[in-house]
Amino acid sequence: MLPRGTSFEEIESRFSWQVPTRYNIGVDVCDKWAAHQANRSALVFESADGKVKELSFGEMRDQSNQLCNWLVSKGIGKGDRVAILLPQSMETALAHIAVYKVGAIAVPLFKLFGPEALQYRLADSGTSLVITDREGAEKLGPIKNQLPNLKLIATTEPVNPQIFDLSVELDNHDKNFEPVDTVAEDPALIIYTSGTTGPPKGALHAHRVLLGHLPGVEISHDLFPQTGDRIWTPADWAWIGGLLDVLLPALHHGMTVVARRFDKFDPLEALAFMARHRIRNAFLPPTALKMMRRVDVNKIPRDLDLRTIASGGETLGIELISWAREVFGLTINEFYGQTECNMIVSSCSAVSWDVPSRVIGWRSLMTMAVNLDRERSAILPFQDRIPSCSWDTGIMPGRARKNLSGTGW
Repeated sequence: MLPRGTSFEEIESRFSWQVPTRYNIGVDVCDKWAAHQANRSALVFESADGKVKELSFGEMRDQSNQLCNWLVSKGIGKGDRVAILLPQSMETALAHIAVYKVGAIAVPLFKLFGPEALQYRLADSGTSLVITDREGAEKLGPIKNQLPNLKLIATTEPVNPQIFDLSVELDNHDKNFEPVDTVAEDPALIIYTSGTTGPPKGALHAHRVLLGHLPGVEISHDLFPQTGDRIWTPADWAWIGGLLDVLLPALHHGMTVVARRFDKFDPLEALAFMARHRIRNAFLPPTALKMMRRVDVNKIPRDLDLRTIASGGETLGIELISWAREVFGLTINEFYGQTECNMIVSSCSAVSWDVPSRVIGWRSLMTMAVNLDRERSAILPFQDRIPSCSWDTGIMPGRARKNLSGTGW
């Protein structure tokens, strides 16, 4: 997405948004690469016991197509909401890709949510299907009857005969599937805010949201991608930081995403993990960096080969930035964004931005903000909007419809 350059001014002068009329996230991050480089590495997953599995773009296309065909066989189609209640895993990535390719709307949910938090989000979004695992199914059991829109639960492992076991179901479905021909403006994702200023709000994003994230991701990782880049984050893919700052942008660029579920973040193990898997790019929240800083410097693996670290969520402070320069030999890039409009400000050490600066499109965002008319719909003409901002199509019940309705700006 970003043109190359040695200064912000040079990059900005050559930049323009490239958003096609017809666009589908699932096709972009999977099928596009599978068509020409089927054996290219897409995902690497390390389980808690140290076992490593790898998935190529060709395998990812075939397996997601099987899930697409299963979804269609169960009546899931354009506009239906499908919740994904899973940790970082290959199944999570496959579920997202399949949901996008059938034209449905993904609703990522954090694995550690309790029944009350799940019930609120499932009811508010009008979800009709949940893809989860055994632990998630146990949480859904007591609340299922209070969710009239929820028709189906499917799991990635055997649970009981009343719940669909995808590890068996998908074997009966074809590996060929014709993705739904979506436009960039079609809804693709409902992702909930954390609820720090009231009840969580569902931010509805169109397929174009991925394209809108690319400049911010590329800048915060010093003009990502570069040859040899491999990316990882401990942030759960249910949050916008894991999903749209790491997983989907990396796959868009055909770069390998490495995954590992940490039940409890261990800074020393995380450092060893990054060395073991030759991680070149990491999105590390400030809390993780602060925990790493407490590790004895003599225990930090000497074969770490990080090229970039991006961080966001809270101010790092000069001491933490200086520590990273000394230990990792790089400058952490700080970025800012929210669930509703993410990756809008970032620093970029590759072009000598020593403090958080504008990402490409910042002026477009400001134009959008000052032109909002509170007396009419807040939905502006496409050319006036940043592709990563949420919008309201009127398809959702409850609070999830209130995105960009004139409040909060």
